[in-house]
Amino acid sequence: MSDNETVIRDFIAAWSRLDPDELAGFFAPDGVYHNMPARPVAGRENVRAFIAGFISSWTSTEWDVLNLVARGDVVIAERLDRSQVGDRPVDLPCCGVFEMEAGKIKVWRDYFDMQTYMKALSPPPAKTG
Repeated sequence: MSDNETVIRDFIAAWSRLDPDELAGFFAPDGVYHNMPARPVAGRENVRAFIAGFISSWTSTEWDVLNLVARGDVVIAERLDRSQVGDRPVDLPCCGVFEMEAGKIKVWRDYFDMQTYMKALSPPPAKTG
């Protein structure tokens, strides 16, 4: 297993602790997180604040790695992110592309369908009749 692969596996495992400081620590100081449905976030402190904001309502998360490929400074991780957002379970298929530099995440682009996430958080339709 390459060093970059190990770093990304450790990063994925760290999500279960829901600690924005720990997660931001995996990024280079000028690292970029591009959650593809949103604008990119640059700089470790901005990445930390962004992560803290969107996980603030999460009560738990576990990410299942389906496939992980590492070659040089690029790691691609296909995942199923299983999160609990308040009282709602959200299973979100994702694919992350990581560009590494000196053992840190320089760029992370995460691809997923925002509608899958939003639909899981929507209240169930009202019963009629």
